[in-house]
Amino acid sequence: MKHNKVGSVMTTDVVRAEYATPFKEVAGLLGEHRISGLPVVDDDEKVIGVISETDLLLRQAETPDPYQPKKHFRLADLTPAARKREAKAHARTAGQLMSEPPVTVHAEDTIVAAARTMVRHHVERLPVLDAEERLVGIVTRRDLLQVFLRPDDEIRNEVIDEVLGRALWLSPRVIDVSVADGVVTLSGQMERKSETEIAASMTRQMDGVVGVVSELTYRLDDARIQAEEQAFRGVADDWLRRL
Repeated sequence: MKHNKVGSVMTTDVVRAEYATPFKEVAGLLGEHRISGLPVVDDDEKVIGVISETDLLLRQAETPDPYQPKKHFRLADLTPAARKREAKAHARTAGQLMSEPPVTVHAEDTIVAAARTMVRHHVERLPVLDAEERLVGIVTRRDLLQVFLRPDDEIRNEVIDEVLGRALWLSPRVIDVSVADGVVTLSGQMERKSETEIAASMTRQMDGVVGVVSELTYRLDDARIQAEEQAFRGVADDWLRRL
């Protein structure tokens, strides 16, 4: 079973900054292109950091208000996070403003892997790298959601070809596959219980599948047989050890 790759949904025309790009130019790039973040690259197109709107807003938020009382020093101001905020509040270039190390993905990574990376790191976009670790694109949450726009017929054909045909070696006539709004319904009778579980599990992992309704039945409960065989082997092994 093949998952769609990040390279198939990424944007290749990437707005980027360099280490020495002035703060004001970075803000202009975000506003002009109506984006909420961009990668920072070196002379070899390697991504060295990323900048988000939050990084720019931090400067505004940390700027002292002349009408407010002067803040007193606190021990909390010595933490790494506080020092980082302080540095960004005085940043004049993209290199001083960016967050590092950057969270990235590769063009050959699956969309599922990219989505997990986004959720794990709480980011909204990921710079995309090629095999030589150079920037080739950028992917956003909206890009990844495109997989759920796959036509139902396309999902149905993939279930039949990849799950029933290649994985389980079944004729398409044995199992009925229907798809409505991304929800796949499997119905019919299979030989073994384990096959019904495999069919549902593989279908659930396909790109664009919202849910799986399994109405599959089976002739043989091989899970119980396997348990009995394991119990028998345990008794036999115990008996042999006594010899």
